[in-house]
Amino acid sequence: MYEAQTPSDTACEEALLRPIAVCLAALLLAACARDPAVAAAPDRPAWPHGGMVAAANPYAVEAGRRVLAAGGHAVDAAIAAHAVLGLVEPQSSGIGGGAFMLVYDAAEDAVIAYDGRETAPADATADMFVVDGEALGYLAAWQSGLSVGVPGMPALYADTHARHGRLPLAEVLAPAIELAREGFEVSPRLSGFLARIRQVSRLDDNPDTAAYFYPDGEPLPAGFLRRNPAYADTLERLAASGPASFYRGALAEDIFEAVRAEPHPGRLSLDDLAGYRTVRREAVCGTATDVRVCTMPPPSSGLAQVMILDLYDRFAAGLAAGDDTARWSAFVDAQRLAYADRDRYVGDPDFAAVPVADLIDPAYLRARAAERAAPGAAPKPGDPGAVLRNEPMLVRYAPDSTAPMPSTSHLSVIDGAGNAVSLTASVEAPFGSSRWAGGFLLNNQLTDFARDPGEPGAAAANIALPGKRPRSSMSPTLVFDADGGLRMVTGSPGGNSIVAYVAKSLVGVLRWGLSAQEAVDLPNVIARGLTVRVETGVDGGAAVAEGLTGLGYPVQEREGENSGLHVIVVRDDGLEGAADPRREGEAVAVP
Repeated sequence: MYEAQTPSDTACEEALLRPIAVCLAALLLAACARDPAVAAAPDRPAWPHGGMVAAANPYAVEAGRRVLAAGGHAVDAAIAAHAVLGLVEPQSSGIGGGAFMLVYDAAEDAVIAYDGRETAPADATADMFVVDGEALGYLAAWQSGLSVGVPGMPALYADTHARHGRLPLAEVLAPAIELAREGFEVSPRLSGFLARIRQVSRLDDNPDTAAYFYPDGEPLPAGFLRRNPAYADTLERLAASGPASFYRGALAEDIFEAVRAEPHPGRLSLDDLAGYRTVRREAVCGTATDVRVCTMPPPSSGLAQVMILDLYDRFAAGLAAGDDTARWSAFVDAQRLAYADRDRYVGDPDFAAVPVADLIDPAYLRARAAERAAPGAAPKPGDPGAVLRNEPMLVRYAPDSTAPMPSTSHLSVIDGAGNAVSLTASVEAPFGSSRWAGGFLLNNQLTDFARDPGEPGAAAANIALPGKRPRSSMSPTLVFDADGGLRMVTGSPGGNSIVAYVAKSLVGVLRWGLSAQEAVDLPNVIARGLTVRVETGVDGGAAVAEGLTGLGYPVQEREGENSGLHVIVVRDDGLEGAADPRREGEAVAVP
């Protein structure tokens, strides 16, 4: 795992920073090496707390609960829940998209990071979104075939199930298959999205999606019983024949045709589909005072969680009890510094030398804390090479200002043996690219690349290249206590605001002593760049905005935010779950 190491571990750090390109296949997965700081003591008693599923829709939670009750692993339950999410909230995620899955395997005392992020086609170029010398606007790029990356979700299902699953994949996918055939009630959130999105998307122009989402020319109303037999067929083939049924053959050809359709046909090929592989990566783990935070490595932005908690502790040290404005100020400034570094350095580690270990090194964070900007000043990225080795970074990355529309889903699971999954999945924008095959929507994740290739003499770490995975803000996270015991599972959707949403849950539970639900219910405060966005439409939000404004921060008030935190906290007396009231989910215990 990436660590903040002592100087004697420099060689190990350098090895970890080299690009990792390990293609996952079921028979090639091996146990993650024991990490003493995360490992449970050999004589630790059996897990006493039972299980829990927290996800964005009751249908999905029930699928996960059913699988756990049948003896499934947390990974089984996560797959079951996500397969249902792809059916009942297709605006957020699905098998036409990708995901990051962080797994804690209790028997092996290991945290394992699975990268099921979409990949760019072999014909991708840094300027693929540039037309007539100008970068396509977001809306045009979003609805284009150029935006579609090779979906990673089916391969992620297969690889993680082969490594961890206890139940047959057919049994794991059965709840989603049954629901697709028998029908599900359309939720108010899905119905509302359909009414709003038609003004900017092609969802009601494409014949297949128009027939499915807009029968008789009107958006599906809440409560409508929607069946999707094509999706059931796709899942049945996946259960019977594995990912080959998705990435090769008739379905692959349907995906190819959908991507190559006008407007702005994409570059994805049948060879791109057939060549997709998930990647097992080293989890990013860092210690902050009394806890250990483990999260996804690049191309995820999970390292920002380690940075924010460390910087918050430095800024909050010595604050008077009850000084809420000062606490929020510490949280804001920790975010601003972490976001500045994330935006500068993070990309696909197989294409960009992301200085992960340097960015979470306590010595660098101590120096970074000294660069805390005044409330009215814009934060700047740091230079970990200059701080740690007196060697400024030789690669000069251009700043990356991508601002994707948020449409993602997160679920958290703990099973009856203490295994845990934090899974964040996405199709990028609402309903992805609006392109359809096999009963599901295709992603538009390639708009997560920088659409402008960068200034002369510099390149954004997140430019598009063949086979590359776009940078993501998705940050599935696990927390362990000082003895190595699992303490928290968290994550959220929300575009580039995910970093702030997840960090809020960590600070709320770990530093402010709140319950899981109290932390989730806190106002969302997002500090990327100079402006500080504050959610004022929830309890306490107006007071936070007033306090930060009084300190001189340029505050932008927002009535609501698009978080979807689903959190499980391990307490001495059992599991405590929380579902974000901004979505439609719930957290359910499984004895």
